[in-house]
Amino acid sequence: MLKPHYPITTDRLVLRPFTPEDLPALHAYESLPEVARYLYWEARDLDTVRTFLDKKITRVALLDEGDAIDLAITLRDSGEVIGNCLLIWTSKERRQGEIGYVLNPAHHGHGYAPEAAREMLRLGFEGLALHRVVGRLDARNGASARVLEKLGMRREAHLVDNEQVKGEWASEVIYAMLESEWTP
Repeated sequence: MLKPHYPITTDRLVLRPFTPEDLPALHAYESLPEVARYLYWEARDLDTVRTFLDKKITRVALLDEGDAIDLAITLRDSGEVIGNCLLIWTSKERRQGEIGYVLNPAHHGHGYAPEAAREMLRLGFEGLALHRVVGRLDARNGASARVLEKLGMRREAHLVDNEQVKGEWASEVIYAMLESEWTP
């Protein structure tokens, strides 16, 4: 079980639970086709973003397998919401988890994704005592692969045409890190 103390701060970021006031910022990037390109969902309209925001607001603790923490990534200096990061507790018995992140493209290329994702790894390994954490991505998403590599995660698998996404076959790449490999 993990109930982090919020907010979580890094050198440049504050990771915090979402609030209803985050709707415009979340919609600003979830409505973009280039953001949804490699994800399971299409660009979202305002009502759909509102529905998912309501769910994100409640995802602040890992009480049991299947739970997720989904936090707003904000700039420490301005408080601007620039994305979100995620930690999912995928297996209690096997002590496994998964991380994820989505950033507004206006903030790509500044190292914010690895900075936020590193905190998700820290929560998983140090807060929840996970043995293994994975990051899964569409094989075409080279930018996301670079984020996971910057974190020191190992590329373990390339699953060719393993599932249908948005009506087409998609390949998936899986990165992983073990608790013994974690260095803050």
